[in-house]
Amino acid sequence: MKLNRRSFVKWASLSPAIALPMISCASSENEAEGKKMDGVKPLNLNIQPISKEERLSRIAKAQQLMQEQKIDALFLEPGTSMKYFLDFDFFLSERMVAAVIPAKGDIAYICPGFEQDKVEELVKFGNKVLTWEEHESPYALTAKLLRDIGTPNQKVAIEERCRFFLYDGIKSETARINFVNGDGVTAGCRIFKSPAEIALMQAANTATLEAYKILFDSLYEGMNQYDFRDIASEAHRKLGFSGSIGANFGEWSAFPHGSSKTQTLKPGDIVLADGGCTVEGYKSDISRTIVFGEHNDRQKEVWDVVKEAQTAAFELAKQPGTTCEQMDAAARAVIDQAGFGPDYKYFSHRLGHGIGMDGHEWTNLVRGNDTPLQAGMCFSNEPGIYIVGEFGVRLEDCFYMTENGPEYFTQPSPSVEKPFA
Repeated sequence: MKLNRRSFVKWASLSPAIALPMISCASSENEAEGKKMDGVKPLNLNIQPISKEERLSRIAKAQQLMQEQKIDALFLEPGTSMKYFLDFDFFLSERMVAAVIPAKGDIAYICPGFEQDKVEELVKFGNKVLTWEEHESPYALTAKLLRDIGTPNQKVAIEERCRFFLYDGIKSETARINFVNGDGVTAGCRIFKSPAEIALMQAANTATLEAYKILFDSLYEGMNQYDFRDIASEAHRKLGFSGSIGANFGEWSAFPHGSSKTQTLKPGDIVLADGGCTVEGYKSDISRTIVFGEHNDRQKEVWDVVKEAQTAAFELAKQPGTTCEQMDAAARAVIDQAGFGPDYKYFSHRLGHGIGMDGHEWTNLVRGNDTPLQAGMCFSNEPGIYIVGEFGVRLEDCFYMTENGPEYFTQPSPSVEKPFA
C-alpha cells in the first residue's frame, strides 16, 4: 500500500497514535503533494510554561544543596542552567554577563555598564545588578561581590559550561577561594524533573512524533538528506513548533551521526532518522529506522535485534534499584548474543543519555555509571547496530522514571513495517 498526502491526513485524523503501513516509494505526484502539507494544522497541546513559583523552589533547592556541600555561591553565565534557575537568557560574548546565587542571601547579576538597562529588563529574580565599565575588570568586581556576600567555606561553584577565561579571570582576583565544579548543585536540581517539566517534554515528543508521520509520508525517490531535513523542519513549523530531524540513507546509515556526503534515496534503502524539537525550553529526541519500499531479510533481522535490545532495557528499568550501567548492559547483552558483538563492535555507543532542557544532559546509561534510576530522571533508550558498508539501525524513544517505574514519552515502533504504535 502506498501512502500519499490524502491518505495520511485520513489516517491521522482517526488517531494520532495509529500505526502506518509499510513505507512505500512515493510517486512524483506524491512528492509535490507531500511538500505542500495541506491540511496540517498546529497541535493544541495545552502547553503551560514553568511558573515563577517553581523557579523559586529551584533556587531554594540550589541554596540548600550549597549549604549541604559547604559551597558559598554558584557562578553562572548565560546558558541552560541560568535559564533553568533564573529564567534569564542573554547572548555570549567576550564581555562578562553573569549571575551569582549565594548559599544565603540575594541573587546578584554582573554586566557591562552599557548593558545595564537591557539586563534589568530581563531580571526576574533578585534586583541587584552590578556593572563594570569598558576599562574596568569584571573579575575584580566579581571578587568584591564574593567578599561582600561572604565566603566562610572559601568554596565557590562554577557552572560546568562556564567558559574558562571567566573562571581564570575570577580566580586571579580571589586566590584564597577554592573553585569547584558546580554539577553537585546544577545537576542536583536539573536531573530530577517536576511534573511541569515532564508535561513540556511530553508535548515536545508528541509534536516530533507527529512531524515524523508527515515526514515519512513525504519521502520520494531521489530526495537527499537536505531535502529530508527541510521537510522535517517545515512539518514541525506547520504543527506550531521549531524542530529538526536529520536522516541518512542506505549504507550511510551505518554512521551513527551520519555522513556529510550527499545521499540520494532509492528503493530498498534504510532510512535512519533522528531529531526533535523544543517546547518552552524542553527537548524531545526520537530516532526511527524504516525501509523505503520493501525490506529484505537482513534488514529485518538487524531491526528486530535492536527492537529486542530496546525492550530488554526498558523491562529492566521496571525493577527497583536498577542502575544506569545495568540498563546499558541489558541492551548490549541482547545484541552480543545475536552475533553483533562483542562489546562496542557494532553497538558502538552507550545505550542512552539524560535529557531535559539540553538534548544531552545528566546522567548517561553507560558502563561505569552506578547511579540508580530514580523518579524524575529522564533518558533516551536508543540501542543501535551499525554495519559499515551495509546499513545501520537505531531505535530511540525517551522515557521518564516515576515512583512506579518507567513511562515512555513515545511508544516504540512495533516492527520494521510499522514505525508508529
